[in-house]
Amino acid sequence: MRRVGTLSIATVLLFYVFHADAFLPQRPIVSNTRIHSSAEQDDHRKQSYFLTLEEINPIITLNKDKSSMKVVNAFGLWCAVVSLTLAPIWTLAMSMVKMAHNMNEDFDPQRAIYDKTGKIWAKSWLALTNSVPTYSGEIESLRQGQGPCLYVANHASWLDIPILCTVLDPVFKFIAKGELKNVPCIGQQLTGGDHIIIDREDKRSQLRTFKDGLNWLKNGVPIMAFPEGKRSQDGRLMDFKGGLFSMATKAGVPIIPITISHAHAVMPSVSLFPVQPGRGKLHLHVHPAIDSAGRTEAELQELVRAAFLSQLPEDQLPLNAASSDEPTVVDLPATPSPVEAGN
Repeated sequence: MRRVGTLSIATVLLFYVFHADAFLPQRPIVSNTRIHSSAEQDDHRKQSYFLTLEEINPIITLNKDKSSMKVVNAFGLWCAVVSLTLAPIWTLAMSMVKMAHNMNEDFDPQRAIYDKTGKIWAKSWLALTNSVPTYSGEIESLRQGQGPCLYVANHASWLDIPILCTVLDPVFKFIAKGELKNVPCIGQQLTGGDHIIIDREDKRSQLRTFKDGLNWLKNGVPIMAFPEGKRSQDGRLMDFKGGLFSMATKAGVPIIPITISHAHAVMPSVSLFPVQPGRGKLHLHVHPAIDSAGRTEAELQELVRAAFLSQLPEDQLPLNAASSDEPTVVDLPATPSPVEAGN
């Protein structure tokens, strides 16, 4: 009976991994769920959905010191329920795929199936919290796969990661900070999926991250990172850290900028969970690929920053750029120091 029960669970979980997409909202590609015209996009960028603490109306407040305060409101409680419901399913799915890989090392060598469990979780979580984003730009190119490339996005909220997982369907690897290894489910996904973990305080870890990133790119697997190096506390685009773009030039791969809008308004840094639904607010724009060949790191940084600024909402522009049409360019240091995802 125990063996029959185990096989039944395995069957359900494998069905989850391979077929769950059929029951989830697919990437919006029809007119009523995707922003098309430049006028609509301009209007979306002018909107601000940020809530004051009073408007958030917290039910739970942890640590009333403003520098470290965390709050949860009624909508956040629902998001917590969704998280607790999906977490065991996701954990079991990862465990089953890992078990299959341990039995046969030729199964899922790049951990693509393992990572797909996380992408299904992301779509499920966003759907159940009424936060499926809209999309514009080069979405179809992502669906078809870019081959080895460097994906880069602005980083203003924890939601950035699940949002990105809804469009980056082919296998890719995050550069993630070491602290995330201790986060339930997410840590298991990062370590079991062979994503790149970096310790910001360890120079050897930074060099190892750079080498690991190059190895994945040379094996045809894209890398995803946030050039700001950490999450913006107020949602505004910050200066870029050095070293990331040297990975693209060294590997000879293109850079694909991705702009994420209004994630900081849906889940600000002061909250443990989202404070409002993201539907109609969250938006992702995929920019055309930037060829890294023959360009310096400073030139690539300027091009990526200009791409972000062209699509970011007004309340996410740097204060100096909000009053000027000229993007700010920050020189990169000569020493590679890769930046990580998910701060």
